[in-house]
Amino acid sequence: MRSCLVVFLMLICVSAVKAQGEAYQFFTSKGKKVEMKQVLKKAGEAEAVFFGELHNNSLGHWLQLQVLKGMYDEYQDLVVGSEIFEREDQLNLDEWFADHISESSFESEAKLWKNYAIDYRPLLRFSKEKGLKFIATNVPRKYASLVSKRGLEALDSLSPQAKTYIAKLPVEVDMSLPGYAAMKEMMHGAPGNPEFMIQAQALKDATMAESLFAPISAGKKIFHINGAYHSKDGEGILWYLKKEFPDLKILNIHMVTQDQVDKLEDENSKAGEIILVLPSDSHITY
Repeated sequence: MRSCLVVFLMLICVSAVKAQGEAYQFFTSKGKKVEMKQVLKKAGEAEAVFFGELHNNSLGHWLQLQVLKGMYDEYQDLVVGSEIFEREDQLNLDEWFADHISESSFESEAKLWKNYAIDYRPLLRFSKEKGLKFIATNVPRKYASLVSKRGLEALDSLSPQAKTYIAKLPVEVDMSLPGYAAMKEMMHGAPGNPEFMIQAQALKDATMAESLFAPISAGKKIFHINGAYHSKDGEGILWYLKKEFPDLKILNIHMVTQDQVDKLEDENSKAGEIILVLPSDSHITY
């Protein structure tokens, strides 16, 4: 009798979930619904896969992990990279992955984001378990902050060691790119120099792209996670990558939230080749 009651309650829960609709939906840029297996097929055809995330969306992070697992099932020689780690943390990552330091030592040494334990740790643990190379791709925030206040020229006076943590100078910035132009418009009337702020964003984009040059040149398949704005519309990181590797086959997965997940809204349709739509009320960590 008790087992029947448990089954009955489970059926009620499943019915409730179905009544509320899907928890997420992948779309093509043309608004066609696609399943995870189709996303993984496209990922398999690409040389570099970028997953533009909403940093605080836990469901989105879980789906990132599922994409990584699916890619690994088909292609074990993957290189994973992430915005959440600055280049200065590469040694900490390498030492933990090589078991030279413990996970707790790594977490005490590295500059971790506040939602690391909930949203990012599973992806790191999977990468380590499978023996994947993990690259800290981002510029140290202190140098991005310096540029936001004094512009890219301020980097010229840095030490040779400091310059190893940033993209090769001089960094080209195309202020006419729609993403950067939109940033400038959003900052209209705000304190600070809008052009310096855009230069700081470009420094991050250029550094993350350059961090992937070596593995791409070596023929490695790339899976990179970054904030959605850094790869939206094929700009940001992807713009710098395409300058270096014009023929690189890239799959750009872009994450958005909508009130309804069963239809892709027009304003979100061109952000990537694959658009992941999550519910507006999905769980966030901060």
